[in-house]
Amino acid sequence: MTQEPGFHPFLKHLQEKKASLTPKGKALADFVAGNPLQAVFMTTRQLGEAAGVSEATVVRFVDRLGYKGYPDFIRDLRELVDTQLTLVDRVALTRVNGAAAERMFRVVEEEITNLREFYESADFGTISSAAALLLESPRVYVIGSRLSYTFAYYLGWSLTKIRRHVHILRGSDSTSIDWLTIAPRDSLAVIFATSRYPNELIQLARLVRRLDQKLLVVSDSATCPINQFADVQIVVRCLHFPVIGSPSLMACLVNCLTSEMMARGGDSLKPHQEKLEQMYRENDVLFNLDGRISK
Repeated sequence: MTQEPGFHPFLKHLQEKKASLTPKGKALADFVAGNPLQAVFMTTRQLGEAAGVSEATVVRFVDRLGYKGYPDFIRDLRELVDTQLTLVDRVALTRVNGAAAERMFRVVEEEITNLREFYESADFGTISSAAALLLESPRVYVIGSRLSYTFAYYLGWSLTKIRRHVHILRGSDSTSIDWLTIAPRDSLAVIFATSRYPNELIQLARLVRRLDQKLLVVSDSATCPINQFADVQIVVRCLHFPVIGSPSLMACLVNCLTSEMMARGGDSLKPHQEKLEQMYRENDVLFNLDGRISK
């Protein structure tokens, strides 16, 4: 696991608060900063024992850092760890031993937990604002890279069923720079970013800002480095450490945005959708029960 001390917002916050901590609090801060992968799985009691302080000191430490409680502290620590984990680290953390059924149920349970967290903490106002931007912007450019391209494509594909002038761009393709550069100033760029945050997405976000276009960022962490460039940002947190990624959260969010746009657009969307259906029929794009299947 690689570390870049002082770079991540969690470590920066820890360092800024350190001067106001007691000697025992400083010892606790040093332990957390030096052993984040161990600390993230510990209870207050376990963390106190590992750092050589009392459980009460841990509680006061978390409070002094400005957190409402220990779970919020662990949530931000988890985001630090998530940005540092290599693929090898993730495989080691994912308990691959045991019965196949046990592994399957564990993965499903983790996805359910993530969805429950999203359900309980989602900011509908932000989602509504994002849906309005997606529906009303003259042109939309949806961008992803590596894993996040999957979600970018899903949203882009969904948008084509609602409106015109939608472009789906792959961040790793340098022609994305061309498309954004020649895009009108009133265009909307949408960037999906998932840990471990490809550098090309950060570069494209900077470009969008320089071009003075609107930017909607959808990420899986409040400390995602692309969030800082956003006009509107939606954060859908993953509460565990997936080996490759956690698709259910982003897919659910895309469905939420699509449903909101459908509701907002109402009957005005019908001509666009009827035109698509006509082209599907005329070009025999989709299976039709009235048609015959050749053998």
